[in-house]
Amino acid sequence: MFRASRNMLIAAGALASVVLGFGAHAQTVPADYRLHPADKLDISVWKETEMQRPSIVIPPDGKVSFPLAGQIMAAGRTVTEVRQEIEQNLKKYIPDPVVTVSVVETAGNVAYVIGQVNKPGVFPLNPGINVLQALALAGGGTAFAKLDSVIVLRGTQASQRVLPFRFSQVSDGKNLAQNVELESGDVIVVP
Repeated sequence: MFRASRNMLIAAGALASVVLGFGAHAQTVPADYRLHPADKLDISVWKETEMQRPSIVIPPDGKVSFPLAGQIMAAGRTVTEVRQEIEQNLKKYIPDPVVTVSVVETAGNVAYVIGQVNKPGVFPLNPGINVLQALALAGGGTAFAKLDSVIVLRGTQASQRVLPFRFSQVSDGKNLAQNVELESGDVIVVP
């Protein structure tokens, strides 16, 4: 009976951690959402009041620290993967731990729009947005913008790709494949 109740708690905890969270400010994210540095998490262990950590910000190295579980790589992983690793590490100290991991803020899931736009800046990708939507959020191009020469920079400095975006083609309904869904860290450059 305890095993069935525990499994129900785990399933409920997984759903709560991804969809609702346990904190008052938890954010709804898809189950396959990959965490990023600067995202904020709430982590707790059921029936262990001293093991509640609200508002843990994922640092640039992507690792979060949790009591008895040690350093956990969070960046690039789903909430479920992080929860499972914490539970696994805690089993040495707590029998059948039930861990809840909630996304409070997705501050690391952003794209940047720079150059000849009316409102350059950082834009959250929640939910996901494409190049055309990001340009609209940035207030569109200025009078000097070369909208048929827009590029999207994707990847790290070691491995960066350049994706072209020709506004006139997309607005005419042609070559729509270039209106890609943005990924975290993408930079849209409007010359």
